[in-house]
Amino acid sequence: VTEALHLSEKERIILFECVQSINEELNENIDVHSQNIIVSNIDLLLNYCLRYYGRQMITRRHSNRSVVNKVESLLRGHFRSESSHTQGWPTVAYLAEQVHLSPSYLSDLLKSETGKTAQEHIHYHLIEAAKDVLISSDKTVSEIALQMGFTHPNYFNKLFKSKTGRTPVQFRNHINS
Repeated sequence: VTEALHLSEKERIILFECVQSINEELNENIDVHSQNIIVSNIDLLLNYCLRYYGRQMITRRHSNRSVVNKVESLLRGHFRSESSHTQGWPTVAYLAEQVHLSPSYLSDLLKSETGKTAQEHIHYHLIEAAKDVLISSDKTVSEIALQMGFTHPNYFNKLFKSKTGRTPVQFRNHINS
């Protein structure tokens, strides 16, 4: 229910007429123009859907804000708790399930509201937690990578550098200098 495409009666009629045009063309005798007409009507239908979907993201900002806050709260809580050490990091599917949305809808909603996808939110909180460990402990980068749920420390190094502009070692050295 929370991720349905909400339509006014006028919008329902427009979409119904698009589908009806496609159906009528499918039931006509096929000629050289049939395929182009069907494709054009499908294109029109999809363009209307995109318009209404985009509008929905704008008009539902208040309810979207509560979803954003819940996702942020889930991520902060996860990376502050011991579960991040034992369960690894949360997935987009997990976050979507917690806020009762599909993963793709959640990602679209977050991108619309914050400019970041769900995966980017996860990475942000992961990197922030890693920074805290880098600053507050003298564990090796490999130990921290494993603690953060990475099976390959090289992937941790690559992700960390892509998000901060520094490797974990460079970050630690910069903070300690």
